Amino acid sequence: MASRKSSRATGGSPSPGSKRETKHGGSKNGKKEGLSGSSFFTWFMVIALLGVWTSVAVVWFELVDYEEVLGKLGVYDADGDGDFDVEDAKVLLERSVPAQPTSPESEETVQPAEKSYVEPDHKTADIELEEEIQSVLREALHSQPERHEDVDESVSDQWQVKEETHGETFEAPATDDMLREFEPEIPEAYETPDSDQKEDAMKHYEEDRVHEDYSEDQGIESKPTEDDVVIEPEESETPVKPEDYSDDVQVGKSEKETEQDKTEKAKKKKKPKLLNKFDKTIKAELDAAEKLRKKGKVEEALRAFEALVNQYPQSPRARYGKAQSEDDLAEKMRSNEMLQQAINTYDEVVSLPNVPSDLIKLSLKREADRQQFLGRMRGSLVTLQKLVQLFPSETSFKNDLGVGYLLIGDNSNAKKVYEEVLSLAPNDGFAKVHYGFILKAENKIAESIPYLQEGLESGDPGTDDGRFYFHLGDALQRIGDKEAYKWYELGYQRGHFASVWQRSLYNVKGLKAQPWWTARETGYTELVKSLEKNWKLIRDEGLAVMDKKQSLFLPEDENLREKGDWSQFTLWQQGRKNENACKSVPKTCALLERFPEATGCRRGQIKYSIMHPGTHVWPHTGPTNCRLRMHLGLVIPKEGCRIRCAQENREWEEGRVLIFDDSFEHEVWQDAESYRLIFIVDVWHPELTAQQRRTLPAI
Repeated sequence: MASRKSSRATGGSPSPGSKRETKHGGSKNGKKEGLSGSSFFTWFMVIALLGVWTSVAVVWFELVDYEEVLGKLGVYDADGDGDFDVEDAKVLLERSVPAQPTSPESEETVQPAEKSYVEPDHKTADIELEEEIQSVLREALHSQPERHEDVDESVSDQWQVKEETHGETFEAPATDDMLREFEPEIPEAYETPDSDQKEDAMKHYEEDRVHEDYSEDQGIESKPTEDDVVIEPEESETPVKPEDYSDDVQVGKSEKETEQDKTEKAKKKKKPKLLNKFDKTIKAELDAAEKLRKKGKVEEALRAFEALVNQYPQSPRARYGKAQSEDDLAEKMRSNEMLQQAINTYDEVVSLPNVPSDLIKLSLKREADRQQFLGRMRGSLVTLQKLVQLFPSETSFKNDLGVGYLLIGDNSNAKKVYEEVLSLAPNDGFAKVHYGFILKAENKIAESIPYLQEGLESGDPGTDDGRFYFHLGDALQRIGDKEAYKWYELGYQRGHFASVWQRSLYNVKGLKAQPWWTARETGYTELVKSLEKNWKLIRDEGLAVMDKKQSLFLPEDENLREKGDWSQFTLWQQGRKNENACKSVPKTCALLERFPEATGCRRGQIKYSIMHPGTHVWPHTGPTNCRLRMHLGLVIPKEGCRIRCAQENREWEEGRVLIFDDSFEHEVWQDAESYRLIFIVDVWHPELTAQQRRTLPAI
């Protein structure tokens, strides 16, 4: 206005700059030049109120089902709290960001062959993950989903895949399978048979023969995945070189998937429904308690769930949360008593009214798992039987039941279970490998091979297990098929074996590994000198036992012989002295008492071994890399007896000690004209610490 007055007063025309200002609304007070401050504020308020009332209308009239939208996003519940939130987004972003290369110093040693299996999968998974997230977001935001009353946003950490570890005897918090007891009390189902109570070890599937609980730390050891099929009497020779490994063994699902496979996959993707109608009314309280548990505030979570159980005793989800919190606290406290309390609470969940089926499944499955962890195999079996009775169409529960039978050595019932599974689902890889395992234990070698091979090739969960590579290779070896070494190679590449030749599965990492040892290398020179100095005394006492009418030598019964006659007389087993046996050879036992590296070796034996002419022992490996085996020659024929360890043959000499690592493949031939008698002494691997020797579970 001031500029206009100035113009008029001077009688001049507006300047070019003034024209541009006016054109663009530069004048502050002209009515035609733009909106006033009050008008702008009025329109802003109108638009804001329209937005508010629109939002109210959407919610009031339920135009969008937000719970269903969140339910779809719940597929990406990465942190286990039952819904999709900022923390889940962080996890997914971390997964999608390529891992930064680590320095050679910090990188864990990975075999080159292993890397080739892992790296492409990660890249593919990242791309698929991003595409799937975008797809679900579009679907959730641009579609009108149906309402599902039973959709539950709560979580169960039991659907998460158990973290694999390489430690048989130490369990870190939040890991199920690493802790062992300091001085383990071995339950019946886990015991390895001693000299006067032997069993065919191949008939046992016991994944963890050693008692496993929360008592004390023990020596770090790679997790066992094989039964004690090879706690063998002794060993032999002549190298069998693996053939060219260039032909890849294909392990993976066929491109053609059956409708049944697709149905099973769809079932796996479906989110479990854990809330009944009542629990939905207290969902906020349940989620608040669950958040505490998820954040690691175990004690607070337990108190919260206990309060909910007291307030709502008929709430299955509250009781399940209490069981999970007790389970978590048991890991944190390393308390078997607390774990037993969790097992009891899991069982209580199932007894409540109106429990959702998915919650029953989770509770019983976790209960069975925790019972097995404590070595209560028969109790676990009862729980698994209950699961199968409640859900007879679920083949996965039948598969678990089969394992339950195998864990107590009941191969007959396990076989029936897997036959039933395969009749319902002929392509079930898990059932195939276990059925093949049982057939091989029955010495039906040729019949076992297709089941083991097809099961491994299926790539189904639970099939990529060292014991199945071990037994498939062993079966192929026994029919003279050199394809065995391709499967051993693949087992090595998958991280199940230390090498193609060293195939033990109860291992401590980092121990020196070589087939043959000298006395100096072991550090046990005094023991070796004592054995060689007193070899005639040891021989004479052994021969005296052989001459008795009621022989104390027992036949080898671990299915290691192709043919022939092979027997043993055991003095120590698993670090335990056989007092009755030592009464027959008192001087020999007194001699050995001075050497705890032998008598205290709870992963070995001390025994006489006699092998008669015409005997051949199949190629085999011992169960652990924690021991070395000494052979003292007592009665050795001049020709015809030899032993192979890995790719080197050797022969025994009377009065001399051979030392080898029986976790490497070895084989024995006795083609002499008279018997061969040796004395076997197992000793701890020299690199094991005193703590490890004291705490490693017995085998």
